[in-house]
Amino acid sequence: MKIVYLASEVAPFATSGGLGDVMSALPAAIAKNTDNTVKVIAPLHSTMKACYKENLEHVCDISFNLSWRETGASVYKYSMDGVDYLFLDNHYYFDRSKLYGEYDDAERYAFFSKAAIEYFKQSGDIPDILHANDWQAATAIIYLKTAYAYDESLSGIKTVFTIHNIEHQGKFNPYILGDVYGLGTEHLGIVEFAGCINLLKGALVCADYITTVSPTYANELEYDFYAFGLADIVKSVRHKMNGVINGIDYNYFSPNGDKEIFKPYTKRTVRSGKAKNKLALCEKLGLDTSEDIPLLVMITRLATQKGIDLFLHVADEILNDRIQVVVLGTGEEKYENALRELEARHNNFRALIQFDRKLSKQLYAAADLFLMPSKFEPCGLAQMISCSYGTLPIVRLVGGLKDTIIPYPFDNSNGFGFDNYNAHDMLATIKYAQDVYKNENEWHALRKRAIASDFTWDKSAGDYMAIYSNLI
Repeated sequence: MKIVYLASEVAPFATSGGLGDVMSALPAAIAKNTDNTVKVIAPLHSTMKACYKENLEHVCDISFNLSWRETGASVYKYSMDGVDYLFLDNHYYFDRSKLYGEYDDAERYAFFSKAAIEYFKQSGDIPDILHANDWQAATAIIYLKTAYAYDESLSGIKTVFTIHNIEHQGKFNPYILGDVYGLGTEHLGIVEFAGCINLLKGALVCADYITTVSPTYANELEYDFYAFGLADIVKSVRHKMNGVINGIDYNYFSPNGDKEIFKPYTKRTVRSGKAKNKLALCEKLGLDTSEDIPLLVMITRLATQKGIDLFLHVADEILNDRIQVVVLGTGEEKYENALRELEARHNNFRALIQFDRKLSKQLYAAADLFLMPSKFEPCGLAQMISCSYGTLPIVRLVGGLKDTIIPYPFDNSNGFGFDNYNAHDMLATIKYAQDVYKNENEWHALRKRAIASDFTWDKSAGDYMAIYSNLI
């Protein structure tokens, strides 16, 4: 099969978070385990790292109309890990300081979607499977069922659409249907929802198959609390929808040979390795270096979704105990300020208001506990990464967290969990974990089970290959 992934970002070229990581790891896993041709198409963002931009190979130029606009793109290629990454270059749309949040995002990503389809047509490089991700790529799937529905050269393409986070839906004023997207009023019913153009809804209706990033999240989306208004739409397409859990890249997220942490270690040396990393980090941050004090960390975007409200609600109670806590992340100003104020009150707390991948890995390697009390969590990668470093997650059992973390004391447990979105339920679970920490043998056994957890992409790649094969 020829498989093409369409996404607005891809690591390590230009990325803002989890979607970019997935678009790096999943295509590589598909290419590694199969004989298929695998490509990823993304915008050529001006923020692309120079070391990649300087080694791009020009493939072709394409021209087309976006509604009434005459436009076009240059197509460049970078090959890595058995995958061809194709980048669509148009300075007007993608020479920006940020990937999202521009006034013309609707037009920018309509261009991106149409340029991808026009590349298929004009180059003759037509995929069997087009796998689009999130609202920024949703229009490509909508176009194939509307503006290009009668184009025989494209009629064999089967489409898969993945919801990475249904909160972000691509909502725009319906008056731009013709002006930006070049679609007639006969197509309004496909994309209209609650008085807006809703691109995610349109992709759900038009896609041949839909996936989310965990089985539990797929089930949760049938409920209003999780679906952000689209529960009824999800129910109507549930027959063609499934959840496939993401994985992590163990070449990057593994303490074995990791040069960015203080002292690399293996599954066999996890006890001594973590002790050395914990000591080094505590010295770096000016924290108490006593071994009997557990270190709890959060590495998170500071947003309501991530449960930061729960932490702040009981933070003083947590910190009045014999524990040390470090939070790393950026986000909403009110949370950043609240964490700074908390640090001023407690000498056993550090607020690191920054985005730093190297420091995040040092925290994973040093910590005893990792807190992730999400209000909702489609998949989550941080809980898997923490397990890889032998750091025990404390999670709210929701979405992908429920699918990946088995709470202590159940058999094969690899962390701790609580069910309700409640600050004192979270606090009780932290206290429970602290009690288990005092039993060194039990703690070490639990830590070894965590580090032995298998979150490779191999199973996920196999699940996706089954979906692709069934569609073909």
